[in-house]
This record gives sequence, C-alpha cells and structure tokens, in this order.
Amino acid sequence: MALNYIWIAFFVIAFFVALIRLIFFGDMNVFTDIINSTFSSSKTAFEISLGLTGVLSLWLGIMKIGEHGGLIAWFAKILNPLFSKLFPDIPKGHPVMGSIFMNIAANMLGLDNAATPLGLKAMEQLQELNPKKDTASNPMIMFLVLNTSGLCIIPISIMVYRAQQRATQPTDVFIPILLATFIATLIGIIAVSIYQKINLINRTILLSLGGISLFFAVIIYGCTQLSQSQLNTYSTLVANMLLFIIIIGFIMTGVRKKINVYNTFVEGAKDGFTTAVRIIPYLVAMLVSIAVFRASGAMDYIITGIEQCMILCGLPTDFVPALPTALMKPLSGSGARGMMLDAMTTYGADSFVGRLSCILQGSTDTTFYILAVYFGSVNIMKTRHAVPAGLIADLSGSIAAILIAYMFFG
Repeated sequence: MALNYIWIAFFVIAFFVALIRLIFFGDMNVFTDIINSTFSSSKTAFEISLGLTGVLSLWLGIMKIGEHGGLIAWFAKILNPLFSKLFPDIPKGHPVMGSIFMNIAANMLGLDNAATPLGLKAMEQLQELNPKKDTASNPMIMFLVLNTSGLCIIPISIMVYRAQQRATQPTDVFIPILLATFIATLIGIIAVSIYQKINLINRTILLSLGGISLFFAVIIYGCTQLSQSQLNTYSTLVANMLLFIIIIGFIMTGVRKKINVYNTFVEGAKDGFTTAVRIIPYLVAMLVSIAVFRASGAMDYIITGIEQCMILCGLPTDFVPALPTALMKPLSGSGARGMMLDAMTTYGADSFVGRLSCILQGSTDTTFYILAVYFGSVNIMKTRHAVPAGLIADLSGSIAAILIAYMFFG
C-alpha cells in the first residue's frame, strides 16, 4: 500500500505545484513540460527493460548452471550461520542464500549489470517461499533494504565522472563514499531488524559485522597506498576478473557434475525475456510519477524550503546545493547522476558541493526503482515496511555523507 500512496502523492503534489506556477508566476509551459516528461519517461522505462533482457538472459542462464552444478547450494551452506540470523524465515541450506550472496557481492564490486539479474533470481526464489504471493515477506524486505542501502566498495563510475569533470584527485571521495554506504547498510539492517523483531545482539552477527568492518578497514588502507591511476586500473581489473572467474567457475562446476551446460544455460536464459517484459508496467508507473514530480518544479521548492529552514536555525547552508542528488537518488539513478554532474559542472568538481554530491550519489541506491523492479518481477503489491526501512537507510546514508564531507573537505 505504501507504493500506492506515494505514487498518488507524486501526481497530486505535482498538479498543485504546476497550478501555483501557472496562476501566480504565469508559467505557460509547465503543463507542457509535465506531459512531455510522461512520454520521455515511459520511453525510458521501456528502454531500461529492453536493455535488461540480454543481461538478464545471460546471468539467469549462468545461475541455472550454478543451481544444477551445486555451486549455489555451496554458497548457501557457507553463509548459513550469518544469513540464518538475518533471514530467520528462510529454511537452512536453501539455494536462495547463495543467490542473495551473489547479488550482494556484485553490488559491492559495483557490477550493476550483474547485480540486477542475480537479485531478480533471488527474489523469484524468495517468492517460492512466500505464503502470501501478493505481500512482501520478511526475507524479501531484508534483501531489498540490503540492495537499497547500496553497499559498494568500488564506486568506479563516480571516480570516472570526476575524472571527466577534471577533478584534481578523482579518487578523493573514495573513502568518504565507503564510510557513508557502510553506515547506510548498517542502519538499514538495524531498521529492518527492529520491524521484524530480529535479535542482532548475538555472537554470530557481532563477529560477522566485526569481520566486515575489519575487511573495510583493510580495503581503505590498501587504497590509500595507491595512486589515482593505479586505483582506477586495479579496481577495474579486479572487478572484471572476478566477474569472469564467476562465469568460468559456474560453467566448470556444471562440467564437473556432468550436466549439459549449454542446454541448462538456455533453459535459464529463457526466463530473462519474460522477467524483463514482466517489470515494464511497474517501471513505467514509477518513472512517470517521478518525472512528473520533477517537471512540476516540486523538487526545486523542496530544496528552497530546506535552505530557508537551515538559515532560520542558524545552520550552515553550503551543503544545500548538493541535496538534489540526495533527494533524487531514491527516485531515479539516472536523475541523481544528472544532478551530481550538474553540481560538479556548476560549482566545480573540487568544490565542497561537487565532492558532496559524489558522496551522496555513492552512499545509497535507487530505492523506488529497486522496489518497482524487484517487487514487480514477482507481482508483489503490498510492500509492508519495505519503503520506510529503505528510506531510513537512504536518510542515514545522506546524513552520514554530509557529516563525512564536512570532516574530509569542510
């Protein structure tokens, strides 16, 4: 129901804001801009779905080989001690544990094209365990929030954009992004655990989170020892090598199990097309509402209101110009990327606003896009606490990004 109310709110708010602009400011083009945005965003939604078809077919085929070859079950067994605490409703040793791990690993490496089909596969497996097929289950929501919190240890695309914008040191936002996204993920897990009454104070979770924190510390230290060019080269090389190793590993596992890997791949790949087609209506609905909200000028009024509140409270306002990136990120990844690039173009890549916009871009993921795609792929209509938990992770990541930006660049 939450998505239903949010979807309606976008249109209603956009309508009244457009009326205000027409009546009080004489903006004769506002409704033209809104209608044009509906056509362009509908086209974008279809193109996104169409573009996913090939990638979905590839990775769902690879995942099918992994299932038949036993590799997914092996991942599930390794992760069972931790994931059984975070996903108590999933039976021990279920293959979905391996799919969830593969999705999270792809996200951490910044492999978005691989992460989406792996996540859709995991969502389909979770739906098989779901007793209420139109309602999001507890494991679905935990999995979704892990995705929306956007945990990523190699934000290579942001560093590339900074290099294109002639930043003196494109990698200077790497550690701030790493810290902000880790905080967002941690708060997201805590938020879902509170909703679902999951006990996080136990030996397994504390040791796991401690180990992950140590891993991040080692990554951060290692990256500080590399130059800009070395970091860009090695991070890209490592990410692509790992991706290819995964493909080869899955295929060789199938060969070892003496299965027909070609036919198995084709069997899994067939699901890619149907999945891509199935998400089109959900994606069109979400992207059109976001486009209408933006075209009406409602986003600009929100930014202005926040700035005035900061002034009244006597707080600094130099971070406010970067907020469009934070506000747009839960709604649209491409929109947030556009806001980030606009901030770097307007204020400079090495300015406080330019750097903060990059940290905000990397701190979380596109909550409503992920909701539309993942839940739409399995026809989930009732999202329960998925939206508030995801937005809590987004908010915490944005606040952390602002504070960390002041700590590093303020």
